[in-house]
Amino acid sequence: MRHLFVLCVLLTFALPAFSQKWEFGAVGGWGFYSNHSVTGGSGTAEAGLAGGPAAGVFLGNNMYRYLGGELRYEYQQNDLQVSSGSTKFNFQARAHAIHYDILFHLTPVGSRIRPFVAAGGGVKIYQGTGTEASVQPLNSYAILTKTNQTTGLVSVGGGLKIAASSHVSLRLEVRDFITPFPTNVVTPVPPAKISGWLHNILTMAGLSYTW
Repeated sequence: MRHLFVLCVLLTFALPAFSQKWEFGAVGGWGFYSNHSVTGGSGTAEAGLAGGPAAGVFLGNNMYRYLGGELRYEYQQNDLQVSSGSTKFNFQARAHAIHYDILFHLTPVGSRIRPFVAAGGGVKIYQGTGTEASVQPLNSYAILTKTNQTTGLVSVGGGLKIAASSHVSLRLEVRDFITPFPTNVVTPVPPAKISGWLHNILTMAGLSYTW
């Protein structure tokens, strides 16, 4: 994944000769996570990350009439959480996503409205930032830890670009960041297990400047 990210960065800066326009912008919104079941000998709990705010920046270029690419960074503030029945425990956390996406637009460069679909990949860093305690609620299922974990990231989604002027555009988009479940940060306690992929749906709006 590290080599893929470096290649994406090089491609971003190596393609200006073919680019019709550069685009720089910022987005903000809210992210939601899919929770996972923690199965163990004493029953079942739910573990994952809570919803929270997200913000990001991107640098893109339009290589062709319909095809473009973007190097992106997003910051998210999301608590780790584990719950079972009426008992719930949260632990402060954040995440950083760095990725390169290919964008296919449904209208050509220069159109006032440009719907697009996007897909790409990169890395995501999960960071537990809360204060650890010797005893946590629901610690027979999972421990929420003050650690970091870097995973591979698959990014898919789509959105809409609306030109407000010759250089400024409004952007509305939805993304799904897909990673392996970060079991170093939300650690199942044996014999409990957590498996599967973690989906992170982000709804965001922003502005961009093209030149």
